[in-house]
Amino acid sequence: MSSGKRITLQQAAEIIKDGSSLTFSGFTIWRRPMAIIYEIIRQRRKNLHLIEVNGGSHTEFLVGAGCVDIWESCWVGHELYGKYGANVSRRVGNKEIIVEDYSHAEMMFRFSAAAAGAPYAVTQTSLGTDIHNPEYDMLGKAGLRDGKRIARHKYQFVEDPFFGAGSQVLVPAAKVDIAVMCVQQVGEEGTVRVSGQYYSDPEAARTADITIVMAEEIVPEEYLRRNADQNTITSFEVDYILECPFGAHPTGMFGRYDVDGAFLKDFYGRTRTQEGFDDFAKEWIHGHDQMSYLEKLGWPRMLNLKANSALNYSTSVKRGQ
Repeated sequence: MSSGKRITLQQAAEIIKDGSSLTFSGFTIWRRPMAIIYEIIRQRRKNLHLIEVNGGSHTEFLVGAGCVDIWESCWVGHELYGKYGANVSRRVGNKEIIVEDYSHAEMMFRFSAAAAGAPYAVTQTSLGTDIHNPEYDMLGKAGLRDGKRIARHKYQFVEDPFFGAGSQVLVPAAKVDIAVMCVQQVGEEGTVRVSGQYYSDPEAARTADITIVMAEEIVPEEYLRRNADQNTITSFEVDYILECPFGAHPTGMFGRYDVDGAFLKDFYGRTRTQEGFDDFAKEWIHGHDQMSYLEKLGWPRMLNLKANSALNYSTSVKRGQ
């Protein structure tokens, strides 16, 4: 049975308007919704506000393309293939974007609070560090803390009134317009099954006002109900679905294909300047759709990345070099 949630890649990007706040599935270079990221860039979105537990290659593409005004997170990069985010670094240095820095744990707590319907989380994480230095409240300095989509304060300190456990930090719940997810399977009605680690995906889906799920394949809901304990996100938390094989490339999809390290390394090396990014985007993003992108990559390359179904990783990729 069809739920009417199914859309195209182009329609998914059209849902994301200029100025939207976004979060994403996955972790660093795994299960990032790159096909939608490319389409957002093609449609030339502007003034986006990224709020994520951690950044990754998708962040670097969006920032390099000039789509992002604000980034709230703790880290960005490509792991082994480019250890820091050169595009984020360049645009911060040029004062072209605002970066609001939280610790990794604080970002996770912010999403957990939002997913639970709480206005804030309570933690002792990062006490005594410059994370809490008011000089680094960049959204406050920019006059953007309106108490609506952006919290009135970056954090607040309180003393534990219940057990005398000392100072606590209150961090605001994440307020997100759209979560963009990339997973192995989604049912026709929106039930999500993630294979391997699901990271903060459940919290991201529950936090956002709208959740878009891009999957390697759309499968019958009846199939997912056979082993319901293996499902990750319920159908009523998902607003739109689309099918897009290899949609996470160049990031990896556990059990389906490995990270394309050579692609990410090339991206990192070539995009340390804006001219370099523009050249890379002209070659790989603009003037393409997802099918022509895959054709340009070539099937020999994609088959090399394809995971062995018993081992869940590629046995063809050369490692440790």
